[in-house]
Amino acid sequence: MFFHLNNSNAPMSRKKYNTDIAKSQWDYVKKIIPQPKRHTKRNIDRKEILNAILYIVRTGCQWRNLPHDFPNWKSVYNVFYQWRNDGTWKLIHDYLVHKIRRAVGKKTKPTAGVIDSQSAKTDACICQETGYDAAKKIKGRKRHIVVDTLGLLQNVVVHSADIQDQEGAKRVLRAAKRGNKKLKVVFGDSAYKRNNLPAWAHREGFVLQPVLRPVGVKGFVILPKRWIVERTFAWIGRHRRHAKDYERNPKTSETMIQIAMIGNMLNYLHKNNL
Repeated sequence: MFFHLNNSNAPMSRKKYNTDIAKSQWDYVKKIIPQPKRHTKRNIDRKEILNAILYIVRTGCQWRNLPHDFPNWKSVYNVFYQWRNDGTWKLIHDYLVHKIRRAVGKKTKPTAGVIDSQSAKTDACICQETGYDAAKKIKGRKRHIVVDTLGLLQNVVVHSADIQDQEGAKRVLRAAKRGNKKLKVVFGDSAYKRNNLPAWAHREGFVLQPVLRPVGVKGFVILPKRWIVERTFAWIGRHRRHAKDYERNPKTSETMIQIAMIGNMLNYLHKNNL
């Protein structure tokens, strides 16, 4: 039997999904998540809200098609945007990044990062902040990310695909530097040495170091540092919500990427008993 979870007094008995978080995973984040306001008539289980949103990001289902044994989709939808707007998702994400870095013996703030972009098609009904990436032959948006040397996300900016990498990089690098004054060096591919971008980075207070292909080598080759950010894109790509960019607002796309990484980090902490 399934129970309507909008009633705070109703016991929870439903099918377990593989995106559900365990009690130990919930313990990592429950202190960060804001509780419902006291005057709210319906007290929805915050853990079930998180489970529902992780389900949506992992499976790629539409909000309206959220399984009925989760809280009502409108309630989940509203809480998602509330946490996006008040910064709760970023607080959860950054807390888990710091926790993992401390657990493996690193300082919470990295001094080195890796940058890259990924072009993604947008849904046919999306027209806000879209463009055509002539190099990749993709109409849509670019996901620009900076990760640390563990592959953990430091910052993400989603913008129109027709913006060149060296220009889009300034947006995400500025954001990364604002969030981490200790950032000293960022590695990237040859696209990031154009238009005097390394000189711009130097003025901003850090070194942008292009990682170049070995001379004379043809075909696929693993480049130092570059593989780290490519692996992060692979982690994100396992979530079907990111098969395309389905979000009307690029800020929502950025939040969905953070949530994908939240799910990955919760699984990592749980499997390693950290």
